Amino acid sequence: MEGLIQVGLGELRVAANSEVILACYGLGSCVGVAIYCPVNRVGALAHVMLPTCALAHQPLKKAKYADSAIPDMLEQMERMGAQRRLVVAKIVGGARMFSMPGRRGREGEMGYRLQVGERNVEAVKSTLKRLKINLAGEDTGGDYGRTIRFALSDGSVLVSSVRHGVKKL
Repeated sequence: MEGLIQVGLGELRVAANSEVILACYGLGSCVGVAIYCPVNRVGALAHVMLPTCALAHQPLKKAKYADSAIPDMLEQMERMGAQRRLVVAKIVGGARMFSMPGRRGREGEMGYRLQVGERNVEAVKSTLKRLKINLAGEDTGGDYGRTIRFALSDGSVLVSSVRHGVKKL
């Protein structure tokens, strides 16, 4: 498909062409973060793998981590004409792809570190809040993978999965 740009694992892409569709395939515990400026139709999509870059090896691959990908996306979008005060975000993914017997809760409880999907969603939301970016839609959690297509023509995000069909955010 012409105008389709794939965003791979731990990558991000920014575009200002309204004919472009940014796509992430096979989101499991990863989170697809779509940020959009409706005035200029500038958008960015990141395929976030992990919550924080605090323990990252150098050189840092910013797009891989929630806390570094989102600020980087905003900076690149602003260089392309996006107005930060107008941007909105939509997030998809963060599934629990592997279950652990006895797994129930939050940080400090057995198995928490293994629930990367939940931790990714928490980190993405925390970073968006810190940067004062409105979360306009989400399809997160569950135990199934998703694919997303983010249209820069209108900021819509199509979420598809084998078990749950297609829905629009």
